[in-house]
Amino acid sequence: QVQLVESGGGLVQAGGSLRLSCAASGRALSNRGMGWFRQVPGKEREFVAGIGRNILYADSVKGRFTISRDNAKNTVFLQMNALKPEDTAVYYCAAGFEIIRHFISDYEYWGQGTQVTVSS
Repeated sequence: QVQLVESGGGLVQAGGSLRLSCAASGRALSNRGMGWFRQVPGKEREFVAGIGRNILYADSVKGRFTISRDNAKNTVFLQMNALKPEDTAVYYCAAGFEIIRHFISDYEYWGQGTQVTVSS
C-alpha cells in the first residue's frame, strides 16, 4: 500500500509561484511514474504533469510548471511559476505506470489533494 500526502498549496497572487510537494510512504516509488492532476468544482480532474521514464506536461502549463522527484526521499515536486487565476484548483498527486500518460486510469494511488488559489 502507498500513501501520498501533498503539501505546499495556498493563496498566491497572479504571477507568483508555489512549490507543491508529494511525500510517499509505504513503498518506494522509484520504479513508478508520478503525476500531478488538478480539479475544480464541476469539472473533471485533469492531468498537469508527470515524471517517470518520460516527462509530460499539459499544454496549459508548459514553460511555467516543472516537475521533479527525489527518489531518496520518496518525494515528487511541482514548481509552479507565473501562476494564473485559471490555475486555481485542488492539486492531487498520484502514482502509477512508469510510462507517463495523461489518463487518470493509469494511476493507482492518489493523495487527498492540496488547494491552490491564484488571485487576480
